[in-house]
Amino acid sequence: MTLRDLTKVIGLPVVFASLCCLSPVILVLLGLSTVTFAGSLADTLYGDYKWVFRSLGLVLLIISLILYFRKKGVCTLDLAKKRRNEIMNTTLLVFIGAVGGYFFFLYIVVEYAGKILKIWE
Repeated sequence: MTLRDLTKVIGLPVVFASLCCLSPVILVLLGLSTVTFAGSLADTLYGDYKWVFRSLGLVLLIISLILYFRKKGVCTLDLAKKRRNEIMNTTLLVFIGAVGGYFFFLYIVVEYAGKILKIWE
């Protein structure tokens, strides 16, 4: 699995898992929300509903892994049994990359974007 493939597989799930804090930033950037409302929305979404966004990200990650293996020609259980080591290694790599990408994107990129926009003080 190349870095490009890894980015394709984990990109969308990481963004969806980060939507609890990314959506207020997007609303402020588009001019659809005030900073005060965005801060309140971020507190509500991250405090009460972060498990929903993380679950959605996990489901999307599993779906993107299935689609990745289907494109690689693993469509039956017999082929999956034959390529078990490759599937396990790729899955482990994807999950480690997704967790790292989630922490980087949410706690560095989105956090600093929120601080620049003064959503979080």
